[in-house]
Amino acid sequence: MTHQDTLYGRFAASVRRHPDAVALELDGTAHTYAELDALAAHLAAALVAGTDGPGPRRVGLLALRTLTAYAGYLAVQRLGATVVPLHPDFPVPRTAATTQAAALDCVLTDPGRAGVELPVPVLAPVVTAPAPAPLGETRSAGPDDLCYILFTSGSTGTPKGVPIRHRNVTAHLDHVTDRYGIGVGDRLSQTFDLTFDLSVFDLFAAWSSGATVVVPGRGDLLAPARFVARERITHWFSVPSVISLARRLRGLTPGCMPTLRWSLFCGEPLTTAQAEAWRAAAPGSVLENLYGPTELTLSCTQHRLADTPAEQPPAHGTVPIGRLYPGLEQLVVDDDGRPAAEGELCVRGVQRFPGYLDPADNAGRFLRYEGGDDRATAVDAAADPDDRLWYRTGDRVRLGEDGLTHLGRLDDQVKVRGYRLELGEVASELRAHPHVRDAVALTLPGPGGETRLAAVCTGDDVDPAGLLASLRTRLPEYMIPSTLTVLADLPLNANGKIDRRALRDMLTTARAR
Repeated sequence: MTHQDTLYGRFAASVRRHPDAVALELDGTAHTYAELDALAAHLAAALVAGTDGPGPRRVGLLALRTLTAYAGYLAVQRLGATVVPLHPDFPVPRTAATTQAAALDCVLTDPGRAGVELPVPVLAPVVTAPAPAPLGETRSAGPDDLCYILFTSGSTGTPKGVPIRHRNVTAHLDHVTDRYGIGVGDRLSQTFDLTFDLSVFDLFAAWSSGATVVVPGRGDLLAPARFVARERITHWFSVPSVISLARRLRGLTPGCMPTLRWSLFCGEPLTTAQAEAWRAAAPGSVLENLYGPTELTLSCTQHRLADTPAEQPPAHGTVPIGRLYPGLEQLVVDDDGRPAAEGELCVRGVQRFPGYLDPADNAGRFLRYEGGDDRATAVDAAADPDDRLWYRTGDRVRLGEDGLTHLGRLDDQVKVRGYRLELGEVASELRAHPHVRDAVALTLPGPGGETRLAAVCTGDDVDPAGLLASLRTRLPEYMIPSTLTVLADLPLNANGKIDRRALRDMLTTARAR
């Protein structure tokens, strides 16, 4: 096994090569690779001491942008275990359900959260770096072992667990660290929460290369240009909505980010207006638009913007998502499962996940197709989605000279502030309220091209404010509709189905008044 095989192996190789280089800057404190490794060793010892046997196999990490979060992630990887990031701001019942669904052995959290009640032991050691207690005999992870599991919104109301193997991630990191020339002295932004898979790029693209992870402070994401200039960031990575927010706050001025060499965006459609505004603010930076569902490991396509706006091809106001990474294959199929220039994007290859944690979630998500004139056929992959099967992304795309252009979704899955959610899960939670008869969640255009979540329901004596407050006890904040409208009845179309277009038009008209 080489250092390229696992996440901790990549970090450990950087510790050996660059022990005195800065690995992490957090809250005004710089931590070298050697120091961060010592902290990870201390937390690994605490995890072994707090669980039975040779240490935990699966660990929940309930922390955000703290030393526990970063050293803890490494500690879990050091033990050859699987990390399951948990968001401290999510409702406790949802976190408890995730804890059970992931079959966690324990949860590691910050000392200030030691009292949180979950169905497994909650460990909250103080993060210091004395000589760590001996770990004893621990497991070593291999390329086919799981390095992390992330939970995404599910249409039935139950989040889906997406397990990712070390070989999935290392294939991604091998490509991006070389493409973006990351090395000692480079400074990478850390804009994504650990529950967001793109955070793995933030951390391990840097830690595979001896570079520095720079964590923004409170309010820095509201003023990204100021953060970039102050911290001399060389590689920026975020969702595109950060650009819209900065523009609204008049925080992007021409040439205000001179240190940037690379600017990467993913998680939402990148509009041409957003791209040009950012490029004007960072004229020395190469800008790329990335795409990739969690199931295909962080990002799997790339499109580099042309040097001048005039050279940029029109794409319905959005930047193309481009071409697949090495080691991946694409298949675009029409509604009949035949290869086409426009239709659903299906992908297989080295970054494709091994199937959902709950095998029942694999139903309908994989296709078999080996070429020729045959149709792609859905297969029952509940037991074992072998590597030759194509993962159905649910994204509608068009093939063109610049690769793929994203045209939208084929289902009720949407992105809000970069987070993936199922509209059906929001509607399901609304319908669970005793006063609600029926409910629909939908998206509306927000300022600067952002996506806004709205909901409509029917029922007796429904208090919109009270219902939204109840929803906050069960769902993360990004899944809470910005507006809730109560109607006597939901409009139906000619086929007797709920007329979402009529609802969207009604809400858009009401907002414009």
